[in-house]
Amino acid sequence: MAQKKLVLNSAWCKGCGICAAFCPKQVLALSDEKVTIANEDACIFCGQCEQRCPDYAIYIEDKEEVGNQWVRPY
Repeated sequence: MAQKKLVLNSAWCKGCGICAAFCPKQVLALSDEKVTIANEDACIFCGQCEQRCPDYAIYIEDKEEVGNQWVRPY
């Protein structure tokens, strides 16, 4: 079964907050000058954060569970 997952690379995040400002469900928050995933269950995978991030630090990944491991379905 394919699922989507919100992925944040905090090493690339410069804490501008653009992604958090555009998130319609307030999934993201600024903490210690970096963005965090504060409410992952509320994410609707609209892609606004991914489209707006100037540093490509956040993205939506499609994953599929095979056995007990997650793999990319493509």
